[in-house]
Amino acid sequence: MNQASPKHSPEARMLAGLVALKLDPALAGPLLRYLGELVVWNKAYNLTSVREPAEMVTRHLLDSLAVLPYVSGRVLDVGTGAGLPGIPLALANPGLHLGLLDSNGKKTRFLRHAARTLSLDNVEVIEARAEKHVATQPYDCIVSRAYASTADFLKTTDALAAPDGRWIAMKGKLDRKELAEIPAAYVLEETVRLQVPGLAEDRHLLLIRRA
Repeated sequence: MNQASPKHSPEARMLAGLVALKLDPALAGPLLRYLGELVVWNKAYNLTSVREPAEMVTRHLLDSLAVLPYVSGRVLDVGTGAGLPGIPLALANPGLHLGLLDSNGKKTRFLRHAARTLSLDNVEVIEARAEKHVATQPYDCIVSRAYASTADFLKTTDALAAPDGRWIAMKGKLDRKELAEIPAAYVLEETVRLQVPGLAEDRHLLLIRRA
């Protein structure tokens, strides 16, 4: 039995978050199934340091879904870990093709299980380092919430992006020094301040293209 109060349960947070993000509340079902798998596998595989399911909803699932308006076409999620933001994005928009890239075998094992369990035909799990991955087709968007350095993110994935492709770097507080180190071959098109429902912390997106 769920011991959380109804107001603060994972189900309540999910529904409130979907409404705030103007997404279909029917997404709550598949997203909560993904959450259930993540909670179970996390006990053995240590996929995330966040242990409380309701906190996972806010910090992982809703945080990932806040990026949805900025992705399109073929999307590569680099350093996806437990499938974040890739799996929530794939559930929310079946028209996206999501490549989930991670070099950690335990994490990619979970990703394959999750994709099968959720019948995600628009997801491809890729076990490789970003600089070693050879794409059969270039990606329209390359996204990451795991890279510490934006400059490294761009350099290691440059060969994977379409000529007019876009990089989306998910960040907390902005680091002006890090922004200044973006190589001259790229242009920071826009910095977006995200509003993640229930999260009282700074969240930003860096939208980047080739110069």
